[in-house]
Amino acid sequence: MKPDIHPRYDYVVYRDRSAEFAFLTRSTATSDTTIEWHDGNTYPVIDVDISAASHPFWTGRRRLLDSEGRVEKFRKKYGQS
Repeated sequence: MKPDIHPRYDYVVYRDRSAEFAFLTRSTATSDTTIEWHDGNTYPVIDVDISAASHPFWTGRRRLLDSEGRVEKFRKKYGQS
């Protein structure tokens, strides 16, 4: 293998803010934002919008996200109420 061509593979915390869930894993992803983990060490943190802790498939809960009135726009366009 050629030296210095591979990205750094190190510990990173992935955090799902909507579910208040975080986990520590190894990844090549990096971030300038850091967090102090339970073991007392500081790791880069990557915020994600959805994870297994908040995804409806894994939680069994349905939730409707309508950030820009898309449901109403659809109903008006196709005449459903």
